[in-house]
Amino acid sequence: MRFPRPQLSYSNVIATIALFVALGGAAVAAGLPKNSVGANQLKRNAVTTAKLKRGAVTAGKIAPKAVVAGKLGANAVLPGNLGKGIITTDKLSDAAVIASKIKNGVITTNKLNNGAVTTAKLGDKSVTAGKLADGLAPLLGTLKSGQTLRGVFALGGEDKITPGSVSYQFPLLNPPAAPKENVLDVGKTSANCPGITGTSTPQANPGQLCVYITTKSAEFEGLEFIDGTTNRLGFGLTAGFKLADPANLVYGQWAVTAP
Repeated sequence: MRFPRPQLSYSNVIATIALFVALGGAAVAAGLPKNSVGANQLKRNAVTTAKLKRGAVTAGKIAPKAVVAGKLGANAVLPGNLGKGIITTDKLSDAAVIASKIKNGVITTNKLNNGAVTTAKLGDKSVTAGKLADGLAPLLGTLKSGQTLRGVFALGGEDKITPGSVSYQFPLLNPPAAPKENVLDVGKTSANCPGITGTSTPQANPGQLCVYITTKSAEFEGLEFIDGTTNRLGFGLTAGFKLADPANLVYGQWAVTAP
């Protein structure tokens, strides 16, 4: 007796193939050994951001120069991520350091080149009295101790007695004792009045007023201070001549040094 053979249909064939692939694929997947999937087995774009474990990409995994400016997010590099000395002069772009980026007190005197601060760079009223050097102190009002004023005098005319006066460019300290009066004839010096150095620099020791005669006419007899006129503002002189003569003349230089 013969048994009837089952008839193959399209649906039976497809079902059989699907079952075989499913069972075979599971077996293959379950049987993959460790470290058997390499770069060649990965499809392009298979590893997405979401597939990366936190902290998976370390410095050692980044190729040199792989991270360029266009790959950095906003605020990605913070001050704490920069090494000391990493930002050098040649790394700064033109106009990178502007006034608002400079901390108060950062630019000190030793940071300025000679001639860096010109007149045009000074603001209105930027040079005040307190900023002027001691050498300019007379401009502020009074002559400081040890500083010297200098000038010239000339007396003469038709009369036998000719008075005159001299005012200091700046007053002496107030209240000092009036400077001690000294008159020195042509070429003379004294302990208080060292003389005239060079051609036009009369000298006086502190607290001394020195009047140096440099030229006098033939009828000249003498030069005296007018009593009570010497003070912190100036002094008075009287020249005496033997005869009343239009050629009468005496002149010279003076110096006073604040006590």
